[in-house]
Amino acid sequence: MYIMGDFAHMFDYKTSGTCSRMIHIDAEGGIIRRVVFDGGCTGNLQGVSRLVEGMPVEEAIRRLKGIQCRGGTSCPDQLAKALLQMQARQK
Repeated sequence: MYIMGDFAHMFDYKTSGTCSRMIHIDAEGGIIRRVVFDGGCTGNLQGVSRLVEGMPVEEAIRRLKGIQCRGGTSCPDQLAKALLQMQARQK
């Protein structure tokens, strides 16, 4: 668990095949509260993070899964994979 400020529901995901190294996700009740990427293209990843804040987890997965950049994945695709893994661990 990664605690950042008052976000106590953080899920950490180590990325693979992207410039970003780690994704920290705070979600509660199936809604994404906050996403923070370590590494990668700062401006783009801040934009992705802000766009998914307040979005249902399922909707973010639907929109981001399969987006490719290099090596058959991307930071948005890795976020979708992280959200799927987070869901699986919550069950």
